Amino acid sequence: MVCRSAARTHVGTVRRRNEDAVLERAEIALWAVADGAGGHERGDYASGRIIAALRELGAAPSGLPRIGEVKRCLAQVNSELRAKAAAIGSNALIGSTVAVLLIFDGESCCLWAGDSRLYRMRAGRLLQLSRDQSHVQDLVDRGEIAPEAAASHPLANIVTNLVGAFDQLILEERRDRLEPGDVLLLCSDGLSSALGPEEIAPILAGAPVGDAADRLIERALDQGARDNVSVVVVEYAG
Repeated sequence: MVCRSAARTHVGTVRRRNEDAVLERAEIALWAVADGAGGHERGDYASGRIIAALRELGAAPSGLPRIGEVKRCLAQVNSELRAKAAAIGSNALIGSTVAVLLIFDGESCCLWAGDSRLYRMRAGRLLQLSRDQSHVQDLVDRGEIAPEAAASHPLANIVTNLVGAFDQLILEERRDRLEPGDVLLLCSDGLSSALGPEEIAPILAGAPVGDAADRLIERALDQGARDNVSVVVVEYAG
């Protein structure tokens, strides 16, 4: 299996602190983006702990055992963040979204909590593989607002799940077969709120992963990038 990847993160144009964190471990086919909960206590700590814990995972196992290992790792971080928040006060929250990508046996597996996303670019078509765990996505699913209205909704920043939000961490999971040439994009909502799929797709099409990652960040900054912006671009060569 050959994968080429690049990871980038930027504070954006407004905020003083970058509460995003990224992980690139192509040697074990593991990548992640975490976005600390803005406005809460220690969002940067939460995202940093997630990435640090995933960075400590060993080279083995792979495949299905690796998925289980990542789930246990994130559950442990969830418990740690809950305990740290409880020590601050009953209403304190230390949390972060996460989107993790694993590749094995010709498949991609995405695990996520919150609204950090995974996209796949294949044959010129960009598809969002993850589903936002957010208030506006719930409104879309119930047919109360149109999908195109979600990004500009006044409650677009409200997520319904985070690592650190609940005593028991529940991750969503999706597995898909890969084809040589597929390009996968993990990103925080700082990117997806600044750029639509029609702007992301041309940047991913045909560009080396490092150039694509740089251009995504640059384009988001050109659009104002009021939030932190993080991307991980992975090309699967088979």
